[in-house]
Amino acid sequence: MARGRKRLPAGPHEARIESLSHDGRGVARIAGKVTFIDGALPGELVTFRYTGRRRSRDEGSVLEILQAAPERVAPRCDSFGRCGGCSLQHLDPAAQIEAKQRLLLEQLRRIGAVEAQRLLPPLTGPLWGYRHKARLGARFVKGKGRVLVGFRERHSGYIVDMQRCEILHPAIGGRMTELAELVQSLRICRSVPQLEVAVGDGVAALVFRHLEELDPGDRALLEDFGRRTGLHIYLQPGGPDSVHLLWPERSQLGYRLPEFDLELLFLPTDFTQVNEALNRRMVRQALELLDCGPGQRVLDLFCGIGNFSLPLARMAEEVVGVEGDAALVQRARDNAGRNGLHNVEFHVADLAQEIDCYSWARSGYDRILLDPPRSGALELLPRIAGLRAPKIVYVSCNPATLARDAGELVKVHGYRLAAVGVMDMFPHTAHVESIALFEFRR
Repeated sequence: MARGRKRLPAGPHEARIESLSHDGRGVARIAGKVTFIDGALPGELVTFRYTGRRRSRDEGSVLEILQAAPERVAPRCDSFGRCGGCSLQHLDPAAQIEAKQRLLLEQLRRIGAVEAQRLLPPLTGPLWGYRHKARLGARFVKGKGRVLVGFRERHSGYIVDMQRCEILHPAIGGRMTELAELVQSLRICRSVPQLEVAVGDGVAALVFRHLEELDPGDRALLEDFGRRTGLHIYLQPGGPDSVHLLWPERSQLGYRLPEFDLELLFLPTDFTQVNEALNRRMVRQALELLDCGPGQRVLDLFCGIGNFSLPLARMAEEVVGVEGDAALVQRARDNAGRNGLHNVEFHVADLAQEIDCYSWARSGYDRILLDPPRSGALELLPRIAGLRAPKIVYVSCNPATLARDAGELVKVHGYRLAAVGVMDMFPHTAHVESIALFEFRR
């Protein structure tokens, strides 16, 4: 045993689970100390073994469920419990939504010290086969004598030995074994660390990251796989700019927003929303909350390829979209032109830095929408609030930073949190996506 490493108490141990943590683990208190237990649900009596001990908390894993919660269900996936792709398949979907909503409201109260005037009904979508974007690991495992392709294991960098994935789009999720066999058949199989998945309307693509040059035989194997399965094959020998199409001769990924008569095209490594069906509902709700119309100017921050900007341009007088990734901005401009929209303009700017130097940041706006990364938008809030837009819609992928930013907008900048709700963009995971409406107090 390494010097300084604490010996874990021999088990099994018994615990009553009180709640669910932000990452989907059961929370118990044992001798006054918080213990996070993988595989346990609130209300359950379980036996577990310790997997780690720290000064502030302990960690464990379920051995046996002595008293099951009524919300416990049988996981669909054979890899559940090992795979890091999902953490809540053992919890009834309705209970998953309740847990995410509870976490969001707790974070708003605890971190932001704010409460919403109105709770929006949760946005939900398909439970299985919903994931249109993913990064899969690939590795030759000497002990197994073969290549594995899949998500990483929980709490480790190992790749799960999985035959199928129930949350990935069926064009990919049903072919995990085939993908592993394909990579293993390549001469450079030990130099293919990653496959990126991108699915659009009617087209599914795979990007093969490779650290060695492909020889003609390897290229032929990948092309044959594409022909046989209909999957479009891209290669990535270097950084993001090195991605290029191998098969077929032409490929066009895109998704439609039928309600707004729009089609948005993207490249397989572009950021797009994971869940296409939920994205359509999210866009509709965001526009309903903004309630914009003719004669109004709208600012869309972190606009990406125009997911919100272009629908907004169907309703508003003028839309300004801002994004830090120049390639995504160009894609947004192309999508605007392709859809015949001339009342929207796009700008490149690092929104984590000072923005007063930009003319668009000194203009007046009637509505503001922002969809920031997990780190939130704290640095932007004084400038956003200074525009005094009557309504701000904030789309969040991290309830903790939303809560922090909500506290700033409400307590410092004169807004009220008019409405908030969860969106189940990632069913069966602990990931919480949410949307909030802020209104300026006149």
